[in-house]
Amino acid sequence: MSQTERFEHLLHEFERVGVDPNTISAGLAVREDDVLRVLAALPDGAGPEAFLSKLRLVMTEAAKS
Repeated sequence: MSQTERFEHLLHEFERVGVDPNTISAGLAVREDDVLRVLAALPDGAGPEAFLSKLRLVMTEAAKS
């Protein structure tokens, strides 16, 4: 998958979950794989609060290992 395709996929997942990628700066310091895993675990329209909560959980788990 090209960088353009990966970026478009990431944007699509943000939109599907209901997160405005222009307002989420936390994703800048997170690996793409972790962000996509979090987004894939959320239902459509989950919203930014659900995304950030799940992202914090994943990042906490990663820091422990």
